Amino acid sequence: MIRLGKAWERARNEPGLGRDAGAIVGLMILGLLVAGFILSQQRVNWPWKDEVTFQADFRSAPGIAPGNGQEVRIAGVTVGRISAADVTDEGRARLTLAIHPDHTVYKDAKLVLRPKTPLNDMYVEMNPGTEAAGELGDDVIPVGQTADPIQLDEVLGHLDERTRNALTTLLGESDAALASAPTALPAGLAKASDNVETFRPVVEQLQTRRATIAKLVTALSDIASAAGQDDERLRRLVGSLATTLATLSERDDEVRAALDALPGVTTELGGATRSVRDLTTQLDPALRNLQDASGELPVALSELGALATELEQVAVRARPTVQQLRPLVADLRPFVAALRPTLADVEPITQRLDTGTRVLTSRLADLQAFVYNTASVVSLQDANGGILRGQASINTTTLPLSTGDNR
Repeated sequence: MIRLGKAWERARNEPGLGRDAGAIVGLMILGLLVAGFILSQQRVNWPWKDEVTFQADFRSAPGIAPGNGQEVRIAGVTVGRISAADVTDEGRARLTLAIHPDHTVYKDAKLVLRPKTPLNDMYVEMNPGTEAAGELGDDVIPVGQTADPIQLDEVLGHLDERTRNALTTLLGESDAALASAPTALPAGLAKASDNVETFRPVVEQLQTRRATIAKLVTALSDIASAAGQDDERLRRLVGSLATTLATLSERDDEVRAALDALPGVTTELGGATRSVRDLTTQLDPALRNLQDASGELPVALSELGALATELEQVAVRARPTVQQLRPLVADLRPFVAALRPTLADVEPITQRLDTGTRVLTSRLADLQAFVYNTASVVSLQDANGGILRGQASINTTTLPLSTGDNR
């Protein structure tokens, strides 16, 4: 305490000491403000910052420098950084990523390592995945879910010496062509424009063919998917095809003979086709008539229905008469049985009755007058008294029948 008191007394008695101390304090405050501004513009990772870390394996990780603030982005927005890099026992690059805890990483997350500048200043573009896959936890995202950029030296390393020389020549010629571009390039572009117009129909046709091929590939993919989902059916199909081919190979001679007979079959088939064509020509009128008849058929059916109704009514009214006639029919049956043998004798006479009936029909008026004026066929008197008349006997044999058949 004594020493501090003496130091304070000396400071109070020292001229200009307060001014110097104030200047020093002001410089310190200014330095702190400048340092804070610089740190705010830099990618500084504060120890107390809350972060969630996880790991991912890449095939390779060129241009990765942990600690330089290389970013982790989701949809182009920075959400974290690459905090560490290591090599696994399998020779893969394993990156440790630290992101803000507001963002959840799922097991099906996908990561792509992309260059931010031509100098291979890298960042990681992340798709956090879907909630259905579950949160990542302590798992490591595998190589199958990550991708890294292809480097130019890798591409050139796969080229042989002739290709590299050709590429070098191409670059040299391009440099020479671009040197005279202001004078030669406009004419070349004009010709290129004409060529483009000329090749436009070809390009349109190619575009149409491309669309058609795309549809074909899609259809084949659907067929392959459908066939691949039914292994048992596909196996049966392949087995049946193998059996068919084996049978055809065993019966090659029979197949060849069938093929030889095929022209004759086609000829007969052509004749049958012509016959069928002729038949159709004949069927057309019949079908038209049938169509016309089908139009009249409903009317006829309606009239037939009315007739059937009337017949039913007649049958109902005739039922009592039929019931009364049944005993008479039963009594006549013996008489009919007795008359049946005489039918053979009567049949020759009945064959001539048609002709006699025609003759008598034309004489009915005379016969009516004769019956009216005569009391009897054999009598010699009429209504006025006695009369002298002849007696005629007429039968089927004496009628003036036509010549020819006398039946």
